[in-house]
Amino acid sequence: MTGQTAIEATGPGGAAGSSGSTPPRGLRGHPWITLVTVAVGVMMVALDGTIVAIANPAIQKDLDASFSDVQWITNGYFLALAVTLITAGKLGDRFGHRQTFLVGVTGFAASSGAIGLSHSIALVVSFRVLQGLFGALLMPAALGLLRATFPAERLNMAIGIWGMVIGASTAGGPILGGVLVEHVNWQSVFFINVPVGALALVLGLLILLDHRAENAPRSFDLLGIALLSAAMFCLVWALIKAPTWGWGDGRTWAFIGASVVGFALFAFWETKVREPLIPLALFRSVPLSAGVVLMVLMAIAFMGGLFFVTFYLQNVHGMSPVDAGLHLLPLTGMMIVGSPLAGALITRLGPRIPLAGGMICTAVAMYGMSTLEADTGGGVMSLWFALLGLGLAPVMVGATEVIVGNAPMELSGVAGGLQQAAMQIGGSLGTAVLGAVMASKVDHALPGNWTRAGLPRLTPAQLDQASEAVQVGVAPVPKGTPGPIAAKVTAVAHDTFMSGMSLASLVAAGVAAVAVLVALLTKRGENAQAGAGVGHI
Repeated sequence: MTGQTAIEATGPGGAAGSSGSTPPRGLRGHPWITLVTVAVGVMMVALDGTIVAIANPAIQKDLDASFSDVQWITNGYFLALAVTLITAGKLGDRFGHRQTFLVGVTGFAASSGAIGLSHSIALVVSFRVLQGLFGALLMPAALGLLRATFPAERLNMAIGIWGMVIGASTAGGPILGGVLVEHVNWQSVFFINVPVGALALVLGLLILLDHRAENAPRSFDLLGIALLSAAMFCLVWALIKAPTWGWGDGRTWAFIGASVVGFALFAFWETKVREPLIPLALFRSVPLSAGVVLMVLMAIAFMGGLFFVTFYLQNVHGMSPVDAGLHLLPLTGMMIVGSPLAGALITRLGPRIPLAGGMICTAVAMYGMSTLEADTGGGVMSLWFALLGLGLAPVMVGATEVIVGNAPMELSGVAGGLQQAAMQIGGSLGTAVLGAVMASKVDHALPGNWTRAGLPRLTPAQLDQASEAVQVGVAPVPKGTPGPIAAKVTAVAHDTFMSGMSLASLVAAGVAAVAVLVALLTKRGENAQAGAGVGHI
């Protein structure tokens, strides 16, 4: 369970040898070319998390889908991804991360092409679920390959570049999606994954070596997989449906309760099985546990806070999706620049100071975003977006290294799945909880703001409809409304939305402040040296 773990490196012929013996020759197994290869595959998954949102209106119109149907284009993908990430990581530990990565890349590209060829919303949603399943195979495998290929002193830099690719792809999704939907069609948003996936597959076949720990798992904890998947499903399902059902609804708490029971049964079973899915001893590592919690808190603050920024830019400032994406470039740019620099800084200082500093920057940025007004200029927005990107970069890199580096080599896939699952759950929690904060603030403030503006009194049903519109920054102005009245409605709607966004941003800042304390519990990965000590660095 320490750095003495031997690694098997399986070459093209399947023969195994020690990674510490003869370094790989040529490009096969070269660490930096391996990084490029996995980055191409990871880019597809990260891009798909945001690019599809821009295509949803066009899909709805072309396929005559309901709003609920379109929601499932995103929810089906996210649900499949979140529920299966840890199990997918275990598959990589068992069968090799190279094979898992190649299957994931191939399946993701093929399901993307199938979506583009679909002529019904049912097929689109079905193939989106498949996309999520194959994406879950791909992401932990990529981290497992990096962990096995890079020595400890270069792992942070590699994860930094890996984080840069994810950040740039996530933030660039709306821009690319807007261009493709506007100038080609919605199908092109999915077809673009086919050539990217083909490139990743070819590079993977030529470049990747299959590194396996000598004591890698040889069996599957099927009951553990079932219990964990059920618990994760119930939790994610509750978070997805809470905005519709309401946080006080019995169905929401029934699924949350079921998830708690599922996690408890899973934890009990893992103490009884010979080869558990997640050995609970893994969490005896305080730094690893802190890294998982930190990733959840970071995602709550980032994903939850940023969720409302897109509505702010498009519905309050009236920007197109492409323009909104361009206004987020300071965030993207700082993540691109900051991630490799954060990797170098963490290598020199260890993760504790950069992680705490990153979360301080994130907290300050979210506080700054709480001060935005309906007419705030682009310069002020760019300042807070840039500071947010600067804060997120070391956290994305450092928390990932803390989780993966503090896990034994034979559990690197499970650790990668934990890292990704923590980010997905955190993002869902952030959107759900901060969404509830926004809804509560709007419901409380809108009636008074409406009355003080001298607008006609609304019936309870009309007020509910107006509140739903205002929660996403839309002014509920009926057709044919006289100009002066429409201007008053718009002003009330935007001011009320801004008060909700301000409160949600303050909550996100508070979450980030708590994460500063968690970051102080982290330290450099104890098992990072179990990775390859191969040449070509």
